Amino acid sequence: MTINEAQLLEDEALYCSHGDTVHYVNPPKIFTNCQGSYLYDDQDIPYLDLQMWYSAVNFGYKNPRLDQVLIDQIHKLPQIASQYLHPTKIELSKFIAQDIQNKTGMKGRVHYNVGGSQSIEDSLKLVRNFCKGKSRMFAFEGGYHGRTLGASSITSSYRYRRRYGHFGDRAHFIPFPYPFRRPKGMTAEEYSDKLVADFARLFETEYHGVWDPKARESEFAAFYIETIQGTGGYVIPPMNFYKGLKKVLDQYGILLVVDEVQMGFYRTGKLWSFEHFDIQPDVVVFGKALTNGLNPLAGLWAKEEMINPEIFPVGSTHSTFASNPLGTAVGLEVLKMTAEVDYERKVMESGAYFLEGLKDLQSRHVEIGDVDGLGLALRAEICEADGFSPNKALLDKMVDIGLSGSLDYQGQKCGLVLDVGGYYKNVITFAPSLEISRAEIDQAMVLLEQLLTRAKSEM
Repeated sequence: MTINEAQLLEDEALYCSHGDTVHYVNPPKIFTNCQGSYLYDDQDIPYLDLQMWYSAVNFGYKNPRLDQVLIDQIHKLPQIASQYLHPTKIELSKFIAQDIQNKTGMKGRVHYNVGGSQSIEDSLKLVRNFCKGKSRMFAFEGGYHGRTLGASSITSSYRYRRRYGHFGDRAHFIPFPYPFRRPKGMTAEEYSDKLVADFARLFETEYHGVWDPKARESEFAAFYIETIQGTGGYVIPPMNFYKGLKKVLDQYGILLVVDEVQMGFYRTGKLWSFEHFDIQPDVVVFGKALTNGLNPLAGLWAKEEMINPEIFPVGSTHSTFASNPLGTAVGLEVLKMTAEVDYERKVMESGAYFLEGLKDLQSRHVEIGDVDGLGLALRAEICEADGFSPNKALLDKMVDIGLSGSLDYQGQKCGLVLDVGGYYKNVITFAPSLEISRAEIDQAMVLLEQLLTRAKSEM
């Protein structure tokens, strides 16, 4: 550790709130530069980043096209009060609304805020308003929708709510079809069908507490989903699951809200991850990669009958910096860029190559219990020698070594940045840059093998 790093960490310990910080290693890592798929420390050691700010930087650090749009906007119209309009807000909204209409046949409108959690909050207002004040929601075990008060009520982790009490009604959490940890004797599709049937059973009689058969009305307003669970461990359900679930929701008049904050903007090989599952959401929440991490801008799309000005009028919700011109300019450029290049093919091909490398690693290390992926949203579940029991300690050791900057690749010192997720915190959730090269994927596999081998020897 350099003298400068030591002083910075001493000051951080005294003056920075730790409430918004996750220190994966001790001492915490400080980075000073970035480029493409890499972060750099103050000794200029490169760290191949396989999580890209939790999928916020889908298009690589210092993406020249997107950075230039931000610079140009700074010189043109960097700030303006939200009661006034500017072109890119309207153009970005039109792009998103027309895209979803083309894919689902539903007209809708776009509403902005400054982050994913804040846009989840806006969606809760929108849903409760449309459903005449109903405040109960369904959500999944393992689901993550943010840590603000409202968002944490539909996030299944109790630890995010424990110190603050309940805000309104906590969601009713439904089991998610987790293929690797499904019951013995069932295929993943059979398990998926069983969970849909179990959910439908809640509406069979009034005594299950969610449905009044005389009034034909549910106590619940909406079901919040991540089509692929993010913090839950990049769990990919069987492709038949959501169509069955949506059929039940439609039968009982319950809205479907899709949280695309982590999986949107081609992380899974499509602009929206819900496209893989052939479903029509009522609300779509997005953020993170919309601006490639250059600006805190997020938002939601909702179908017209929920968000038109008569139903959701002026002043229904507001944030000073929502739809700011720096963010909307970059967001519009992201969508223009991805419309010009076949990102679907590009991401699916890179993801298949990455997954092939993970499967090769799995064949040599029994501790890799499961690998899976859709596009460049990939997972590797780290287990005990039985290939199934979660092994959080081994993954923690891998993270420590990766951030030490002491790995070797072709004679050069380097590091590896990993993200930890999953129900047991034993899953590596891979979200590399969508611009990652084959050479960088090859490097990732070499470094992962080094990490796993070293971590096992040091346990």
